[in-house]
Amino acid sequence: MKLNNLLAIATLAIFSFANTGAYAQSEKEKNQAEVNAKADQTLADFFKAKPKLKAEVKNAAGYGVFTTYGLSFLVGGSGGKGVVHNNKTGQKTYMDLAQASAGLQIGASQTRYLFVFKDAKGLDTFIESGWEAGGEVGAGAGAGKKAAGGTVGQFTYGNLYSLTKNGFQAGGALAGTKFWKDKDLN
Repeated sequence: MKLNNLLAIATLAIFSFANTGAYAQSEKEKNQAEVNAKADQTLADFFKAKPKLKAEVKNAAGYGVFTTYGLSFLVGGSGGKGVVHNNKTGQKTYMDLAQASAGLQIGASQTRYLFVFKDAKGLDTFIESGWEAGGEVGAGAGAGKKAAGGTVGQFTYGNLYSLTKNGFQAGGALAGTKFWKDKDLN
């Protein structure tokens, strides 16, 4: 009788362990699909707003698409997720970001960013180091599917574009942003 109980417990333990792994994998895939869907929609919005970006993205070493949610009143903070795509290999790296800022600013918004990498070295450095700091002056507003404002400029590794989807941001600030690999999605 003890042997039967032991075998039953062992069987349940193995089944539970196997299901936990499958659940974790499906949860990971679900979260990756959610990030990919947001990235695809964001790219479509950027291409609609500026059709020439499609060729720039296609001819680049790679690109990154991020969505952030943030608040600011003199000091601000935001966080979000995104994916960096290597055009040569097709590899996707899922990343998180956090941003802090201080200055004459006010707002609450959902902002989308498109990073276009000029070369493979910059792409790899961004994935491994992921730090970008600087100042910004601008304004943006948006609601629902309509977006306005945003910034266009260069960053260390290529070109950066932004769109404000929901909310508003106005003012100027010094900001620091940290990007890092999402351990749960890679």
